[in-house]
Amino acid sequence: MNNENFTLSEKIVSPSYVRQGLQARRGHEQRIRALLEQGKCPEEGWSESTIELFLNELAVLDSNNFLGNCGVGEREGRVASSLVARRHYRLIHGIGRSGDIAAVQPKAAGSSLLNKITNSVVLDVLKCAGVRSVSSCFVVPMATGMSLTLCFLTLRHRRPAARYILWPRIDQKSCFKSMITAGFEPVVIENIIEGDELRTDLEAVEKKIEELGAENVLCVHSTTSCFAPRVPDRLEELAVMCAKYNIPHIVNNAYGVQSSKCMHLIQQGARVGRIDAFVQSLDKNFMVPVGGAIIAGFDDEFIKEISKMYPGRASASPSLDVLITLLTLGASGYKKLLSERKELYTHLAQELKALAERHGERLLHTPHNPISLAMSLDGLQSSCDKAVTQLGSMLFTRQVSGARVIPLGMKQTVSGHTFHGFMSHSDAYPCPYLNAASAIGITKNDVELSIKRLDKCLKALKKEGNIEKSELGTPSEGSDEQTVP
Repeated sequence: MNNENFTLSEKIVSPSYVRQGLQARRGHEQRIRALLEQGKCPEEGWSESTIELFLNELAVLDSNNFLGNCGVGEREGRVASSLVARRHYRLIHGIGRSGDIAAVQPKAAGSSLLNKITNSVVLDVLKCAGVRSVSSCFVVPMATGMSLTLCFLTLRHRRPAARYILWPRIDQKSCFKSMITAGFEPVVIENIIEGDELRTDLEAVEKKIEELGAENVLCVHSTTSCFAPRVPDRLEELAVMCAKYNIPHIVNNAYGVQSSKCMHLIQQGARVGRIDAFVQSLDKNFMVPVGGAIIAGFDDEFIKEISKMYPGRASASPSLDVLITLLTLGASGYKKLLSERKELYTHLAQELKALAERHGERLLHTPHNPISLAMSLDGLQSSCDKAVTQLGSMLFTRQVSGARVIPLGMKQTVSGHTFHGFMSHSDAYPCPYLNAASAIGITKNDVELSIKRLDKCLKALKKEGNIEKSELGTPSEGSDEQTVP
């Protein structure tokens, strides 16, 4: 409804009522105008009606929604199911063009605008979350692993002679396979144990650079967010080292946006040394469906190069999902979620520590990991060989999702490389353990229910272990006294 239509409406319905409706609509339009002018996440969240009005206005700018459109091409935004069309708000053309994911589509002005606005809003959120000097970013419809691959493939054009990627070990297959898929040889740098923590071996990284030759190293591939007792890499020191040897530095920040500590590491690394790009997952940081990531950095030209490396157009779904989410929450709503997550991390740590002590275990001391916690399972291991892996199964069947149980001595071959002590980020971590994380969206009820169920599982397993020992004829104190010397 434009002003002319509102004027005509006054001939049908009382003018005072129409003017009241016009005022209400202007309230929606003012929010939309502020978004288009500033390109920032609104401080307060929008109502669903404002968001839907905005998306519908964008959709009518795409050619597939033109009333008189006559398409004779091979890709005209046709959708067989009206349910699918509604699911995507009739924004069917996706984002980008065949040679550039950031390019504007002539016949999809609305979808192109969606793409530009989303990238701008996400950039604002990254700055608010702690990386103040980030200059450019874009949403890509791939998860973290493939997004890292895209970064490595872009670096190939800058460093055609390089074949190695130096990678402080983190036991997640997607990280490792992202380098293999890009056609490079990962050089695994084992972590060193400091107390309970697994930390970056800076000396080993520098030694490997000198051994291989800096010109043969594509980049250093570091990590922030990870499972305890692994902690974020020493990003500042690595960034300084990369600057010293003129080696690119790519950071896997998969679920680090939700942690001010992880974001501070990236900000400081870029300030004192070199970080070329950092990659983060949409679903892990913004509570949207799996399938999207943000590639961000401090050099506009390099980030633009990465976006141009993406072949073809792309799905707009991840961009649409994260934009709707951020408009719903607003900056204040997102900051509130981050604050609640941090508070519940402390609560989870306290509850897990108390539980560990009740069962003769301990909460591993990992102060440099701001998201993940680990509890030893030494006693459980000693009671029964299979008890540790059985605990993982029991928790899953009791609807405790996300808890990871790490036994000793696991071996796994990934793309031809054998990892000893797989899942523990170390060849020989000294004890089995259980992981739990305080990630964005967690609730106090999640913490308390999971602790209660874990407690029951541990009690049941210890009881089973004691029964097994007695059935195997393990001597009791009484039988010891009757033993003939």
